[in-house]
Amino acid sequence: MTTLLSTLSANLVLICVVLLCLALLRFWARAKDRHLPPGPNRLPIIGNALQVPFEHQELTFAEWGNRFGDVVYARLFQKHVIVLNSVHAARELLEKRGAIYSDRPRFVMYAELAKAYQPNIVLMNYGDAWREQRKWYQATLSTRAALNSFQPVQRREMARFLSELLRTPKDFALHIKRYTAGILFEVSYGHTVTSNDDDFVVKADEVMTELAESGGAGSTLVDFAPILQYIPAWMPGAGFKRKALELRRSTFESMNVPFMRVKDEMACGSAKPSYVSKLLEEISNSPTRAEDEIGIRAGAAVMYQAGNDTTATTITSFFLAMTLFPDVYRKAQEEMDTIIGRSQLPTHSDRPSLPYLECVLKETFRWAAPAPLGLPHQVSADDEYRGYYIPGGSMIIANIWAMTRDPGMFPSPEVFDPERFRETAENKEGALDPYTFIFGFGRRICPGRMLADSSIWLIAANLVATMDIGRERNEAGQEIIPVPEYIYGSIRHPKPFLCSIKPRHSKVPQLISQVHSDNK
Repeated sequence: MTTLLSTLSANLVLICVVLLCLALLRFWARAKDRHLPPGPNRLPIIGNALQVPFEHQELTFAEWGNRFGDVVYARLFQKHVIVLNSVHAARELLEKRGAIYSDRPRFVMYAELAKAYQPNIVLMNYGDAWREQRKWYQATLSTRAALNSFQPVQRREMARFLSELLRTPKDFALHIKRYTAGILFEVSYGHTVTSNDDDFVVKADEVMTELAESGGAGSTLVDFAPILQYIPAWMPGAGFKRKALELRRSTFESMNVPFMRVKDEMACGSAKPSYVSKLLEEISNSPTRAEDEIGIRAGAAVMYQAGNDTTATTITSFFLAMTLFPDVYRKAQEEMDTIIGRSQLPTHSDRPSLPYLECVLKETFRWAAPAPLGLPHQVSADDEYRGYYIPGGSMIIANIWAMTRDPGMFPSPEVFDPERFRETAENKEGALDPYTFIFGFGRRICPGRMLADSSIWLIAANLVATMDIGRERNEAGQEIIPVPEYIYGSIRHPKPFLCSIKPRHSKVPQLISQVHSDNK
């Protein structure tokens, strides 16, 4: 009996200790909760999930920023979310503290269910595998020698673009996609795109559309409530699982077919220089060759998908801006005529000589940032910032759209004003260059940003030199003024719009033909 009482007493003491520890933990958690950054009121269990719309979340996050400050806390189900609405806060955390702010949250839909382009450097966790793929990208995309080697391809595709634009100007959006696809397929696989119905391009675009329609990475309900991944695919509300299976099949096909083509070409000695052929040659005797090949295959597909979407969107936004703001376009043409003249077309070497065009492109990046929220980071350890507690494992969202609309950095942010970037006696550096933050922050910054930037500059410069872009007119002769509206997604695509595109002078076809023959 004494032994039984002793055992019961010991168990009772143990239970009391456990309950006390739980109470202390709860008190400690609540104490920390009181020091979280400010944010909107939360409901039990679901937190702020009902307050975040499916579309244009950047607008909601910016409104929260106006109410609570540039660092906002929210909870989506059980996921801590920190929204950064200023460049300063994003740089303080994502760059200066990159050692713990460079991870990614779980992307249940894309990475685990759909397995889209795995191992996908964009979605993978921060670690050795990520560093290896990043090293491949840096060597292929970020050196001066690599960028110079792409210029003949860019000029060839630019000449094709202008030729098609002369022939069917109303299809400018299609020609833009062809231009960016032509550059990226050549860089990734050494494949020359010769028509708009190229099999590789058609398949890649179909997959891109599927991915866009399924919502951005980290934006689906299952990403915040992972338990949903276990419900049967036949149940109501489980459509995301069926979509994931479709994406798994289509992304694998679009990734594997061009990769295997390069391997076959290498085997028979006909492969052209490319990201894939260069890396396959480097790892030919590596003991980890099989594993490396999987990473190279995924890296090439991600390079195309990520680069094509953002570059094409920015060029389309340039067309939209020049249609809406004809005075800006005319001023860029005046600079072009003064510096370059009308007897030749601009090349990359002319870029430093065209400062106003540079300002126009900076303002285009700011006015229509292609990825308004980028991709979320995740902090890998508890942290403190400005006295606020940042829980380890929190999703960190950099609201790039809000940064581009910050009146403290960009007065009258809704006005398209390239002059804000001019260097003046009062402002020797001009406004902050959007290029420094629209491609992301810290160790996760887009490795292909320099290729994208040079491709955008080349097409914009040659459009200014060769074409008059203006407003279309209706049957009554009235100008049709486009409304700047955007299709929701992780990339902010302008909705289709009308514009007038005509050659500036009679020598334009001859100039384009000459560039085309010089860069075959």
